[in-house]
Amino acid sequence: MLQNHLGTGERADAFYDRQVRPHLTPDMGDFIGRQSMVFLSTADSRGHCDATFRAGPPGFVTVLDDRTLAYPEYRGNGVMASAGNITENPHIGLLFMDFTRDHIGLHVNGSAQLVGDQELRAAHPWIPADTAPGRHPVLWTLISVHEAYVHCSKHIPHLEPAPRPLGLARSRPKDADYFTGTPTEAVGAGHGRHEHDRGAPSEHPAIGYHDR
Repeated sequence: MLQNHLGTGERADAFYDRQVRPHLTPDMGDFIGRQSMVFLSTADSRGHCDATFRAGPPGFVTVLDDRTLAYPEYRGNGVMASAGNITENPHIGLLFMDFTRDHIGLHVNGSAQLVGDQELRAAHPWIPADTAPGRHPVLWTLISVHEAYVHCSKHIPHLEPAPRPLGLARSRPKDADYFTGTPTEAVGAGHGRHEHDRGAPSEHPAIGYHDR
């Protein structure tokens, strides 16, 4: 209806016909295998949304086949907002962005379920045992792909990978205090809210990601 109202239906149809696929193409699979980060979107049973970020060594999101992806969940702050949402509402959206080489993005939408590490490896024993050096998955998110399509390069900035500057963590507040101040000042502190989880600091020095 909005496409008709704004007169974009013809362009949208052309995009669906040319770009949207019900599975991963070989080029999409190769692209995911090169990526070291992904943005995730989930929602709970009431439709309350959460957007978050995952990162790790290139290919940490594993392409199991052209219709299935998996990524590991590590020990974080214990809130488990994204995983908790998946237990209520399986719909998930992933956005892979290449900021450094080809300046292109890939959307993957699908349905997700949580599986144990041993269960996943029993079905796919070729998955590397040490997907993030020194860390061990507490579970995996297994994704059935419903559609995948390009995110155009027009406004994607160019970023240069670099290690974190030495001493950066000492020059700013700790993660737990960065936006909320001391725990006694934090609104709703200790109430066990799960709508907005805040990740534990990464052990990966070059990427610096948060587990959510």
